[in-house]
Amino acid sequence: MTKSRNDHASVWDRRRFMLAAGIGALAAANLSAGLPASADERFPPLPPRSKAWDDAPVMPLWPGSPPETGFEAQKLPEKWPDIFLRNIHMPELRIFRPAKPNGRALLAIPGGAYRFVSIQNEGVDLAAEMTARGYTVFVLVYRLPGEGWTNRSNVPLQDAQRAVRLVRHHAAKFGYGADKVAVVGFSAGGHLGASLTTAYDETVYQPVDAADELSARPDASGLIYPVISVEAPVTHAESALLLLGDNPSASLVAHRSPAQHVSRDTPPVFLMHAVDDPAVPIENSLLMMDALRKAGRPVEAHFYEEGGHGFGLGSPDVPVGTWLAAFAKWLDRHLGNK
Repeated sequence: MTKSRNDHASVWDRRRFMLAAGIGALAAANLSAGLPASADERFPPLPPRSKAWDDAPVMPLWPGSPPETGFEAQKLPEKWPDIFLRNIHMPELRIFRPAKPNGRALLAIPGGAYRFVSIQNEGVDLAAEMTARGYTVFVLVYRLPGEGWTNRSNVPLQDAQRAVRLVRHHAAKFGYGADKVAVVGFSAGGHLGASLTTAYDETVYQPVDAADELSARPDASGLIYPVISVEAPVTHAESALLLLGDNPSASLVAHRSPAQHVSRDTPPVFLMHAVDDPAVPIENSLLMMDALRKAGRPVEAHFYEEGGHGFGLGSPDVPVGTWLAAFAKWLDRHLGNK
């Protein structure tokens, strides 16, 4: 597992890829920080997609077509990496099972600025670490709101709610408790995780089967360098644009800014952020922490001096690489006593 973390986290992150590809606001942020204009100058190529991903069992999210219409396949840049998924018409869960189950499940929501889903460092690598701790891990491949969907701001939340309900529905089959289902989301996936955490009971689609009779409320939520606000200047501009579209109303911006919707029923939250994050300002996590404290909800936050953005597990030989162990201990407290 350490090899995987070194290979994927310390050598490459999404930040450097986006810089090399020249796409999105994240690239512009890194150029202003003085990083090289071409990844070929200093960084090795991205790794190929892990065999573990291709071998993982697949669970479709929806029994037929998902809610909403209008999907339009996007033309991808030449040599687009296959570890960054786009053109997601049929969302799914990839399932990673532990050798020795601990009776708990974890839904992982990778990031990617709502432009793609980063399945390696925030999916496969995370699953390897957490299955080793006994978790049954489900990695969510969710629809991207900028790919033509109607009601674009609801589309990712539809998939996230449905995912929690399916994970809960299949608890007996996979050997964990239906009341021990946690979520962890990264970056834009952290925004989706935070939206799920605060809007798990929002009606964003009509029930389709028995699974939808179950609650979509996570029992605990980890938000890792998350986008929380979709309001400038705190937000990550590309994520907000792709989620909400051009010129969203003030009410829509408020509706999709999760810190404004924390309540006394919000599940416990774990936050992690690097102070030097050039893409998603740490103020996002601070907003969420403040809202949780004011609502009297359990919250634990870990802030690191250095780390940047999109590093996944982080290299184990630097401070930011300790966050996963802290998250695992936090989950022990909030899931182990139930």
